[in-house]
Amino acid sequence: MKTKEIRVLNKEELLDKLESLRKELYELNFQKKYSKLDKPHRFSLIRKDIARILTVIREKENETKA
Repeated sequence: MKTKEIRVLNKEELLDKLESLRKELYELNFQKKYSKLDKPHRFSLIRKDIARILTVIREKENETKA
């Protein structure tokens, strides 16, 4: 996901997306441990998306406090 796409979402949608990405990361870790991965590059993409979402959530929280 691009940052522009993430910034458009509201907090509830961001939390839902974050939960689904964390679930996908968990499943990839499971596959890595017990079988062969089809797309090992997905690890870095998912981790970066999680970081982007967390950053945008924190930015939105700081905007409401200020």
